[in-house]
Parts: sequence; structure tokens; C-alpha cells
Amino acid sequence: MVLNKGIKGAAALLVALLLSACTVTYKFTGASIDYEKVKTVSIAPFQNRAAYQWAPMAAILNDEMSNAFVQQTKLQQVARGGDLNLEGEITSYDQVNKSISSDGYSSLVQLKITVNVRFTNNKNHDEDFERQFSATRDYDATQSLDSVQEELVTQMIDEIVESVFNAAVANW
Repeated sequence: MVLNKGIKGAAALLVALLLSACTVTYKFTGASIDYEKVKTVSIAPFQNRAAYQWAPMAAILNDEMSNAFVQQTKLQQVARGGDLNLEGEITSYDQVNKSISSDGYSSLVQLKITVNVRFTNNKNHDEDFERQFSATRDYDATQSLDSVQEELVTQMIDEIVESVFNAAVANW
């Protein structure tokens, strides 16, 4: 009888451990790629052609664009001539006063990045496009741009890269 309780207890413990060890994860990337037809992607370096520039911006954009396709697809990246091709340039990087306080000074500043993207699908040219993607972030005018620039630019680039990725390979 004591042995029977021990076996039941061990069985219950084993079931509890198995249930807690089993997890199902599902990551939806939004990519709808026919990997039988499309196997490669080439991403040309995006140049910064904006009148106002912050030196690291193009490198951050290029890294994030490449990472998005590496991490969210099975496509092999090639230097040029991919089944999918992305190229473009940063066309603007601006800050504007968004609101004025009662003393007449700016209280909120808006930072904006615009990227022009040319996408070519060499397996289905009906999906080709050239489009501008923009993102904005606001910051308190009492802060200097230098103190918030890296964080805000990174956030905006993440948003732009997600929009470009969805426009290029999420055909839903």
C-alpha cells in the first residue's frame, strides 16, 4: 500500500515535470515567401543622402535591414543579383518644432527619417515597387538632440525596416 502511494506520487511528479517542460512557441514573422521559387535576397548598402546627417544612421539601417531578412526568412543573402533585391537611400533626416510653450519657446521637437526603397522581385515583377518609408519620434525640447539621437534613430529605423520587410515579403 505504501509502495502504491509512492508509485502514484512519482507518476504524478513525472507528469507534472513533462507538462511543465513541454512548451509550444510560434513566431509569426509575416513573411509569405515561396521558397521553391525565391531562394536569395540582395540588399545594396543604403546611402545617407539627407541634407542633415548623423554618421551612424546608414550603418544602423543597413545592419537592421540585413538582420531582418536573415532572422525572419530562410533566404540566402547574396552580394547582388538576388531573387529579391532591395536598394535605396536615406532621403531626409529632419527635426522640427512641434509645439510652442507659453513663453514662446519650443517645448516638443519631432525627429523624422525618410528612406526611399526600390524593391525588385525577379521571380514576380508585379510585386516590384519604389516607395518612401518614414518614421517620427518626439522628444522634449529641454533635451539635446545628442542625448536622445541614438535611441530615437534606432527606434525609427526598426519601424522603417519592419515596414519595408512587410511591404517586400508579407503579401497578405
